[in-house]
Amino acid sequence: MERKIRILIAKPGLDGHDRGAKYIARALKDAGYEVIYTGIRQSPESIVRTALQEDVDFVGLSLLSGAHNELFPAVVDELQRQGAQDVVVFGGGVIPDSDIAYLRDKGVEAVFTPGTSISAVIDFIEANRERVVSR
Repeated sequence: MERKIRILIAKPGLDGHDRGAKYIARALKDAGYEVIYTGIRQSPESIVRTALQEDVDFVGLSLLSGAHNELFPAVVDELQRQGAQDVVVFGGGVIPDSDIAYLRDKGVEAVFTPGTSISAVIDFIEANRERVVSR
């Protein structure tokens, strides 16, 4: 039996809108993944601490407040600092197209904007399955 992929969905910063994050968390759980949702207003350090404690394969970040260029890379940097650079980070939310290349350059491997289908997120996870289960 294949090991289940473990995914942490987190809301960094002061953003209190969590409808999209809860939708993604539930949809991924329904698709057969183990999903941990941190709730709102998490610091990059607390997100990484939870990711390490839960031994996750992916961290999905959701943000609507506009602080994605600071907070998403801070999570990636903290994962690297803690020796967990093999955890795949993806993001979503209201993120301008002009910021996506910057975030990818900073280690956010995929960015999903409003209207993205859940199947696109699942396709991304499945495309990276071998990479995370072989670690």
